Amino acid sequence: MDSLQRCVGETEHFAEQVWGRRVMVHGPAPEGFEDLLSLDDVDQLLSGYGMRTPTFRLVREGRALPASEYTHSARIGNTPMTGIADPARVFAAVEQGATLVLQGLQRYWPPLTRFCRELEITLGHQCQVNAYITPPDSRGFQPHSDTHDVFVLQAFGRKTWQIWPAPGEEGADDEQAATNVEMEPGTAVYMPTGTRHAARTQHALSGHLTVGVHPTRWRQVLEKALAHVLVDPALDDPLPVGFHREPEALTTRVNGHLEELSTQLEKLEAREITDDLVERFLTGRPSLLRGGLVDRMRLATLDDEGILRHRPGSVCEIRTDDVDHVRVLLGDRELRTPRWVEPAIREVACRSTFAVRDLAPHLDATSRLVLARRLVREGLLEVTDE
Repeated sequence: MDSLQRCVGETEHFAEQVWGRRVMVHGPAPEGFEDLLSLDDVDQLLSGYGMRTPTFRLVREGRALPASEYTHSARIGNTPMTGIADPARVFAAVEQGATLVLQGLQRYWPPLTRFCRELEITLGHQCQVNAYITPPDSRGFQPHSDTHDVFVLQAFGRKTWQIWPAPGEEGADDEQAATNVEMEPGTAVYMPTGTRHAARTQHALSGHLTVGVHPTRWRQVLEKALAHVLVDPALDDPLPVGFHREPEALTTRVNGHLEELSTQLEKLEAREITDDLVERFLTGRPSLLRGGLVDRMRLATLDDEGILRHRPGSVCEIRTDDVDHVRVLLGDRELRTPRWVEPAIREVACRSTFAVRDLAPHLDATSRLVLARRLVREGLLEVTDE
């Protein structure tokens, strides 16, 4: 089951009927979400990882507690470090009613790094993950809304959520229209941008993940299109002196610019905009290089019998718009290879696991080892014994 299925169940229904439109509750799923983050994991992060602000913070009833109340300073070598988690004081603050917020977990907690990458590639939109650990009978935040879409995944404990209809739905502005949703482990909720919500724990500590989805919107796409045609340096000229006294003349000038803009927009190839948008997304994701150093150390002994597989969450999109090169979009970067390597690259792209010798129909022994090692170093492939 992929990341989106875990959040919503039937993905086609979600994409066509729910995305960006309305609130959706899914589950509770029996497998839950503790594989992504458990209470033991939270304990380990705080007590054993030397976490520093702003990767975590404490809040109570919507008010951020001063970091000085739960952090300390230290030196590593000759370098002073501040904002280091003081586990005893963090745990005491939570026990006394503060909510612990772990921020940007997709950057440093491997299960959520993988989960988030898979969700991003499915949705086509940037994702981030925070965790909220709230003590019994507490509320971390007052009713509020977010400027991005949200998946809420209940990992452990229980929480009662007040959720208003999404903007555009009937009752969105009605204070009395909130629905109470009982979140137990394995429950997921999707909320579009601007959906008001608040949550309160019951009689036990609660931990949930908030997956923030930052959508690319049509407005951004059209603004990018306009940027392509608003390149005439004359558009940076100031309006004439006294323009405010001659509105008719100003109107004539504005109409002239609008006509020129319309002409330029008609000439604009929409594919230029969409290709740029797609390529920025498929080369701008965070790197997934866990195990990369181990793999590099194995390259010296990699031979024709070596087994390679796609790194989990990896991307391999091929572009052939260059006469001399193949461009391979790898998620966090672009790789350019000679055009004659294209058949081998396509073989790699369509096989999740393969032996180096499987590239023999396309490359000689030396060339296929060179390509295999390069793709391991780039993070697309990993060496395996399976």
